[in-house]
Amino acid sequence: MFSIVGHFHPVFVHLPIGILLLAFILQWWQRRKPEAQVGQAINLSLLVGMISAIVSCITGYFLSRSDDYDEDMVNQHQWLGIAVAVLAIVLYYLRVKQQGGRWHWPMMIVLVVLVALTGHVGGSLTHGSDYLTRPFSAIGSGDDTAKQVIITNVQEAAAYAQVVQPVLQEKCFSCHNKNKQKGGFRMDQPDLLLKGGKTGVSIVPGNAETGDLMKRLLLPKEHEDHMPPKEKPQLTEQELALIHWWIASGASFDKKVKDLQQPEAIKSTLLALQGAPKSEAPKLPDAIPAEPVGKANDSALKRIRDLGAVILPVSRNSNYLTVSFMNATGLRNHDLQLILPLKEQLTWVRMGQPVIDDSAMSYLVQCKNIPRLQLDHTGITDAGMAQLKQLTQLQYLNIVGTKVTAQGLQQLKGLTALRSVYCYQTSIRKADMDGLQQALPGVAIDTGGYRVPLLATDTTEVKPANSK
Repeated sequence: MFSIVGHFHPVFVHLPIGILLLAFILQWWQRRKPEAQVGQAINLSLLVGMISAIVSCITGYFLSRSDDYDEDMVNQHQWLGIAVAVLAIVLYYLRVKQQGGRWHWPMMIVLVVLVALTGHVGGSLTHGSDYLTRPFSAIGSGDDTAKQVIITNVQEAAAYAQVVQPVLQEKCFSCHNKNKQKGGFRMDQPDLLLKGGKTGVSIVPGNAETGDLMKRLLLPKEHEDHMPPKEKPQLTEQELALIHWWIASGASFDKKVKDLQQPEAIKSTLLALQGAPKSEAPKLPDAIPAEPVGKANDSALKRIRDLGAVILPVSRNSNYLTVSFMNATGLRNHDLQLILPLKEQLTWVRMGQPVIDDSAMSYLVQCKNIPRLQLDHTGITDAGMAQLKQLTQLQYLNIVGTKVTAQGLQQLKGLTALRSVYCYQTSIRKADMDGLQQALPGVAIDTGGYRVPLLATDTTEVKPANSK
């Protein structure tokens, strides 16, 4: 009941503002031109303004009960609105009864001032206390229609304050701030951002898929729980990628970008924050095909995300995508057929699931644009490697923790674009390396198992030997 009636408040609240201002203008005109016959028009304007002000007070009360707003500011807005309605009633009564004529104009001035104050407090409740000054921050930037974070050195930037917070401030703070907390969720302070709202914890540091924030951001735009609401400006794919990366990296509020892990997929997105001249079109990283591609099918994206997979863009102004099945629970080989509608857009696929084996390769190899493929800790064998030679654009391959042998890796010798292979903890032996380098010239084959030298400046912990 509260919600239904309360949400009519924005419909009615603008009516008394316009009608009462009209009454003020008409009375001002009458004072300048006493011969003007506008007395009835003033009375009618006051009547309609008075009724709509009363209705606005009623619906505003119900709205304050059905949503989460700052109590002090709601009280200010409420009593100012009541004052507008009461003064409109008194002024209308005096004019109809033709009493207190000398007070009509001063009361009209007070009424207009109250209308302005009430509107200002209402605007602060719904749009934030800086809603009046916010547009002026864009003056001098040359573009007041789009806000873009420009960072001189992104690696030295504060990960939250300079990369993530500006996105949240632009797209989320208007509904989740000190004055208004939809769903009991406030985002303008780090502790409250982590705490979440009525539906649960918003952020789980280190696990982007678990918290309520990322779940709601990735819901289809038409879903009633999607954030932001579909009628408000939406986060771009780049902004989603930055928030996902920040949460997955630990959701630190004080670390710099350089202190957080940076998967290859996010490096180009971070680099895009370093302001290139506007006259230059953004260049795609080498691992992304230069040819533009159409937008991926939304229903296909949804089916993959329903598996628990994470799909993110590779860079700004590009429809190319990365998909990670690392956290996809219950994934099976035949589920990989779901990526086929996205075969034109996919450039990076990450598996990391032991249940994935050679039978899944028949789906992967149909995605001809893939330059990067991570099959680490899967069940792929030499038989699956034989199928990968169909990926003529493959540049990067990770087969760490698999049963692939040197014979299986040699089957990729026809891939002229291949540059890096990571094969730590496989069945490839050191004795095989000479033959592999001859078969794959120009390919960096990384077998891992590094030993880090001890420096004189390192701290060494000495423990006593266990006594028998």
